Amino acid sequence: MSGQPAQQATRRLVALDIDGTLLGYDGGLSPAVRDAVAAVQAAGHHVVLSSGRSLIAMTPVAELLGITTGWMVCSNGAVTVRLDPGHPDGWELDEVRTFDPGPALRLLREELPDARYAVEDIGVGFRMNALFPEGELDGVHQVVDFEQLWAREVTRVVIRSPERTPEEFSAMAARIGLGDVTYAVGWTAWMDVAPKGVTKASGLERLRERLGVDPADTVAVGDGRNDVDMLRWAGRGVAMGHADAVVRAAADEVTGTVAEDGVVPVLLSLPRGVSPAR
Repeated sequence: MSGQPAQQATRRLVALDIDGTLLGYDGGLSPAVRDAVAAVQAAGHHVVLSSGRSLIAMTPVAELLGITTGWMVCSNGAVTVRLDPGHPDGWELDEVRTFDPGPALRLLREELPDARYAVEDIGVGFRMNALFPEGELDGVHQVVDFEQLWAREVTRVVIRSPERTPEEFSAMAARIGLGDVTYAVGWTAWMDVAPKGVTKASGLERLRERLGVDPADTVAVGDGRNDVDMLRWAGRGVAMGHADAVVRAAADEVTGTVAEDGVVPVLLSLPRGVSPAR
């Protein structure tokens, strides 16, 4: 009937991977992606950057996207922060999940004696047994003796071994018994080790409950193996078109590749008319 107010759309929690989803292969952000993210924010949805990146590597991306408030899930779920432009750092830690990396590091070094290992220091950078190639890790890089990597509990361990494939990484982790931690295989040379049960999905589920969003109103877009749990968690999980078969199988649908700005049609398909997010 005329004169009736339009029905308000339901606010979504929209979880977005960064590398290979929002950012291209060259690390660039296309104007179409930036505008689509801005439109989702303007519509009142909760836009949550969810990445394997560390906090200090995610804040510049948030700035590029114009995201100054809300939440970010960092380090594959081990670190959750609330963005706050009034805070001296522009953010404050909300939850940090840590573990003793010593047992996993000792097991891994027996299998991969020539690999490079790093542990994250939140908001600072990484301690590592040898320097990683330039541009792969952000922040301050401190080279230490291998034994110093487990001097205190950490949020994650990064292992870089270029000769290993994702399948070899996964098989090795299963064989040596990394059962008391969570591991995620990234690109060919990369594996992250996190506290047991910690994934992007676990961090996002905590936020979903806190924000009062119905499980059916969650959306996630990603392209990597560390996105599998997140895509399964979401009410609408979308894999990027260049994702491998494992990632695509975890999703409800597949969009275009990152080179095609595949995230854009997903974002533009979300409803408008949502009240501004609190």
